[in-house]
Amino acid sequence: MQVTLHFAIELLDAGLIDSNFDKAPATFKVGDGNLLPGFEKALFGLSVGDKKVITIKSEQGFGMPNPNNVQWLSKSNFDDTLELQPGLMLSFADANHSELPGVIKSIEGDNVEVDFNHPLAGQDLLFTVHIIDVKPV
Repeated sequence: MQVTLHFAIELLDAGLIDSNFDKAPATFKVGDGNLLPGFEKALFGLSVGDKKVITIKSEQGFGMPNPNNVQWLSKSNFDDTLELQPGLMLSFADANHSELPGVIKSIEGDNVEVDFNHPLAGQDLLFTVHIIDVKPV
């Protein structure tokens, strides 16, 4: 099925993260891997015109943080012109040369702790959805 919808994603304690309610609706094919399992599962049984607010547990959303995704890197791996500080999000290249975001957690001497977990890992989310269209593909 192809689903067209408006959505909003919120953190339970910090408010809105993303929304397309003030933009064009999004269209995706169910099962194509573009939506996380919890978001897709929340849409099952909904019809055109339906509006729903669903809590997505972290395990069904962006998953739980994996301690193995936190790495220590040498400052020499970073551009000298960067002002490194905790909270700074940078783009890295993984082994396949794909873009991989990482957030600086701490700096100790010449070492930089970088968290490569998704920034929303471990967070429960509120998913608000309004179904615009559903059709077979």
